[in-house]
Amino acid sequence: MFVGFLHFNMEQSATLDIETLKITQEQFLLASQSLHLQRSSCSAYPGGSYGWRKRCLYFFLLLLVVTMIVNLALTVWIIKVMNFSVDGMGTLMLNEDGIQLRGISEFLFPLYVNDVQSQWDGLLALRSDKNVTLNARNDQDQVTSQLTVGPEGVDAMCKRLEVRSSDGEKLLFTADEEGLVITTERVTVTGSDGAVFERSVETPLIHARMLEDLRLESPTRSLSMEAPKGVEVSAANGFLKVFSQKDLQLESTEGEIFLNAATIQLAKLPLGDYRPSSSAASQDPLIYELCVCPSGKVYLAPAQSSSTCQAMSSICLWS
Repeated sequence: MFVGFLHFNMEQSATLDIETLKITQEQFLLASQSLHLQRSSCSAYPGGSYGWRKRCLYFFLLLLVVTMIVNLALTVWIIKVMNFSVDGMGTLMLNEDGIQLRGISEFLFPLYVNDVQSQWDGLLALRSDKNVTLNARNDQDQVTSQLTVGPEGVDAMCKRLEVRSSDGEKLLFTADEEGLVITTERVTVTGSDGAVFERSVETPLIHARMLEDLRLESPTRSLSMEAPKGVEVSAANGFLKVFSQKDLQLESTEGEIFLNAATIQLAKLPLGDYRPSSSAASQDPLIYELCVCPSGKVYLAPAQSSSTCQAMSSICLWS
């Protein structure tokens, strides 16, 4: 009986193993079919860009290529127009000494340089529609000197203005706050009205040009000439005229006034009053004597055997 039960158990276990094996085989088949279906679905929908995405990608690639071509063409055109080269750009040449400009150059903003020179066979010209201003600055960026050339004139702002000769050795003109100094041997004024001085003038010599007259005139005020040792007025080949609307005063404090000439004429002198004698009453006087009043006024009186000058003459009294 025990053997029969064992046989029954062995048959039952063999049957269970077969069923389990069948179930496992079916699961394997199902898993294989699902994997085959997944592979089929993957092969049916491969990866990539299709449709509107592909068109957009091609459009952007084409736009990038066109932009690169246009940029390259503009770069070549700019290089051609601006005349870029290894030495510089157009009329602007770069060398070891600095920058060289050929032709006309226009600067829209301030230019800061240490030295500006022209070519060895040309001139340096600075042009502007309004004015040309040159500034000199110190270490603190303050303007120390300024030269402005404008339509109304030339203005110079500096502590001292000097004009030298072409070789730079001889000083010709100096102007500062203390005064004006001209060191040339001759200063010539060619204007028809001459030179006008509002204040005093100090000079050792004033002379006219050849075959021309020298004229010193003060239309509304007096004319005074002073010197510590003397004033000499001479006309070598002509005559000397002194005109005055009012009084002409010749004064010497310590010396004398010396008139040396072959003929000395004093025209328009007043005739003093006198009482002619009975013998000379019927004769007109032909000779006069020169009388001088105590005040220095000069007048004429008829010459007779004795002097007719009267210290109490009306001319002396009313002078």
